[in-house]
Amino acid sequence: MDNALSATNAAPMMVTPIEAPTFVQRMNGLPLRSKLTMGVGLLALAGAVLAVTLWSAQGDYRPLFTGLADKDGGAVIGQLSALQVPYKHEAGGTILVPANQVYELRMKLAALGLPKGGTGNAVGFELMDKSSIGQTQFNERMNFQRALEGELTRTITAMSDVADARVHLAIPQQNGFFREQQKPSASVMLTLRGGRTLDRSQIAGIVHLVSSSVPELAPKAVSVLDQTGALLSQNSGDAGNGLDSQQLQYKQQVEAGYNKRIFDLLEPVVGRDNLRSTVTVDVDFSQTEATAEEYRPNQGANTQAAVRSSQSNEQTNANAALPTGVPGAATNQPPVPATAPINGASAPLQAAQGGGGANNSRREQVTNYEVDKTVRVTRGAVGNVKRLNAAVVVNQKQVTDAKGKTTSQPVPAEEITRLTDIVKEAMGFNAERGDSVKVVSAPFIVDKTEPVDVPLWKQPWLTDLLRSAMVPTACVLIALIAVFGMIRPAIRAAAPLPPEEKPETVDEVVDDPELLPGVEGMPRLEAPLHNEKLERARTMARDNPVAVANIVRDWMAGEAA
Repeated sequence: MDNALSATNAAPMMVTPIEAPTFVQRMNGLPLRSKLTMGVGLLALAGAVLAVTLWSAQGDYRPLFTGLADKDGGAVIGQLSALQVPYKHEAGGTILVPANQVYELRMKLAALGLPKGGTGNAVGFELMDKSSIGQTQFNERMNFQRALEGELTRTITAMSDVADARVHLAIPQQNGFFREQQKPSASVMLTLRGGRTLDRSQIAGIVHLVSSSVPELAPKAVSVLDQTGALLSQNSGDAGNGLDSQQLQYKQQVEAGYNKRIFDLLEPVVGRDNLRSTVTVDVDFSQTEATAEEYRPNQGANTQAAVRSSQSNEQTNANAALPTGVPGAATNQPPVPATAPINGASAPLQAAQGGGGANNSRREQVTNYEVDKTVRVTRGAVGNVKRLNAAVVVNQKQVTDAKGKTTSQPVPAEEITRLTDIVKEAMGFNAERGDSVKVVSAPFIVDKTEPVDVPLWKQPWLTDLLRSAMVPTACVLIALIAVFGMIRPAIRAAAPLPPEEKPETVDEVVDDPELLPGVEGMPRLEAPLHNEKLERARTMARDNPVAVANIVRDWMAGEAA
């Protein structure tokens, strides 16, 4: 036994160096709790990264089409699915696609004829290209009517505010009797886009378009309705019941013009916000037309009638003289000229003389004079101002006395008169027309509204910003907690010490002033730091029990020596 011990002391035992554990071995050596914590952290980090990625991709969606009908929307969605393009469908017929593919998809869908819109089934004049054998006149007339309705539908739906339209034409068959012919009529059904309306000028344009496209179609025979069934067009026959929209607009413009004149003149005098005025205009929209014919006499004291035409006709018949009277010497004498007076005065007749020749003459003259005629056509102007009424209220003056007290005083009568004269000149006052102007002074009551101080955290822009940044901020916080609270401690526990740190020796661990023999060639062990050092010593004993046994044996041999 002693020889064995001496042999042992004489030939010290060789200790194999301890290899440093790898990172995987260190990770495997961690407690189960640390491993679970690290796994949960990695899962939380991956989830946060995935959520941020999906959220950022979701924010890049842009509208592809808006206001699509269900049929068109289904066709577009089916085509997007065939193209494997991600999309989103929102209320109101809106389809969203990734922003970088909006224009490309629009071109592709347009090449496929999508969306067809409300006019997808509308057939124009291309219907007339398809003619069949044995087609009757009735079929030709119906095809022409359908083609005309389709062309009008396409034209109306080209408007930006109109999503769909349907046109119905009632064209009666004409016969040979002019008095029994019926006039055509038309009806237009409009489907407006969401939140859009048509003004009077646009509606009048649609009415004029339809009436001009059909022969003998009067504008008053065209009715325009919207998708709610409300009548948008107003027939001219209803204008007698009241003012139409154009007349009301003209009346409002005239009143606004007069009111602006009053403000421009009085506001610099009385001050800003110290004046209120209103002007009422009575406008005459009646249109009158008068035709008058005047004749003046042909002759007058100093007037010579104008001759339009003159016709003269003169006729003379002469016959030879025949012998007359009792045969004898007296008969052979030449006839004596008559001595009877022309005026037909009675005179004794002479004895019969020889008969003379017969003389017949006839003269006619017709003179036509010009008849003076004056025709006057007078058309009354539309929109004449019949009467003006203006009411102006001026705020009372604020006077501050010597003590600093502010009181209200009415405007003096002289100034009121001066302001009234200014208003009359501004509006073109006419007493014969019945205009009236009234300017009064009264105190203005101003409601004191205290500004509401909205805190910063209730500002709308801040709430919108927080709402939009809530998801990415939460994901970033989860990622930071997972990295610095779960993953980093486990990695630090499994990582080796830096090389610049000098590990403590076994002698320092056992706190023995005498050095153990034969331990110069042994690798130095890391001195445990409290529980961590003790845990490392236990891990070394569990992983390399042979080296630990040799160390203990050397300790025992040194103490025995």
